[in-house]
Amino acid sequence: MGGRRTAVGNGGQELHVNVPSFFRCPISLDVMRSPVSLCTGVTYDRSSIQTWLDTGHNTCPATMQILPSTDFVPNHTLHRLIQHWSAQSLHPQSPQQQLINAEALLRGLPSSADPLPSLRKLAEVAGDAARVRELAENAATLPALWGILLRKVRELEAMEAAVRVLSAVLRHRKEDVAKADAFAADFRVLTPLVGVLKLGSLESRIAAAWVVEAMAAVSAEAKPQIAEAEGMLTELLRLVADGEGEKPTEPRAIVAGLAALAALSSLRRVRPRIVALGAVPALARLLARPSSPLAAVESALQLMEAASTCTEGRAAICADPAAVTAVVGRMTRVPSEAAERAVAVLWTVCHLLRDRRAQEAAAAGGGLAKVLLLMQTNCSPGARQMGVDLLKILRGNSKDEHPSYDSKTIHITPF
Repeated sequence: MGGRRTAVGNGGQELHVNVPSFFRCPISLDVMRSPVSLCTGVTYDRSSIQTWLDTGHNTCPATMQILPSTDFVPNHTLHRLIQHWSAQSLHPQSPQQQLINAEALLRGLPSSADPLPSLRKLAEVAGDAARVRELAENAATLPALWGILLRKVRELEAMEAAVRVLSAVLRHRKEDVAKADAFAADFRVLTPLVGVLKLGSLESRIAAAWVVEAMAAVSAEAKPQIAEAEGMLTELLRLVADGEGEKPTEPRAIVAGLAALAALSSLRRVRPRIVALGAVPALARLLARPSSPLAAVESALQLMEAASTCTEGRAAICADPAAVTAVVGRMTRVPSEAAERAVAVLWTVCHLLRDRRAQEAAAAGGGLAKVLLLMQTNCSPGARQMGVDLLKILRGNSKDEHPSYDSKTIHITPF
């Protein structure tokens, strides 16, 4: 099924357009501008799949199949279909008319006594995959939106709208975000961002988390400022773990919250604070849940690895056997980088720390078999050595020992 989006027709009327699902990229969920197909037959937007491959993945995101080739070919037929659909559905205004309208809205924001109507219209533009580019490429967009947040607008709805537009623009131009002059802006914007994370709608809270993640990606200077903002870490973790009881957390919220926390966790002094807020059991529950999105699993393993590098995190992991079991359970069917993060966590608590509880939990969870399988893949030398160390420990804790195993063998036969 397709989704709906709003465009503006001639005369200012709103047009509600159904977007065919196969026009959307499986990664970004936006309408594809340059559809290309992998050898698995799945089609993605060129920029999205290129980013996926450039970050070290060697699998098809939709099928998780290992890619024998990372080459892709343009899907000209689908591209023509999307162009024809766009011309039929979204032609009411020319690109020049759209640009002028967005420009006028941005110009009026700084002096507007009531910015909400303009922000609502900008949010509509930002929510349209075909139009967000004009906002992302306009140099006035980010300063105008930061300005709204710095004005301490009393209306929560206005702040939410500004944050939603910011999120769409920053995610669209993520590869150029470090060049954005607006990020040198006053860090007082963090206070309204936390306010939206606390009180906003779910959509707005997700958008705020993506804004935080984008800010944290800019420079090392930004991360401590963000992490030290009162309530920031608490609200990001709440976005991940909120409603874990009767109603599972929205997957998009989990992905956004974890992405922001993972970006901040690269700062060592932040890690104990994240652990103190209860991150380890929350991450364990998320990793143990079969329905967790792959992007969330990758970020969760990144955070678990970061936690294992501090005393508080190691203690929390060892004290919770479910955490070790969950990490073991995610050593397969994930990208190689994520699997190696899982190995690093196990190596830290089982080999480096020599914690008996962690060793027993890893062995009971099938850690021996998982480590053996990982070592048959094209893992890094560091991960392979950690695997060798783990095998020596897990063999002694496993009921199904394999005395014939030699860590110097080139190939390991699965069992």
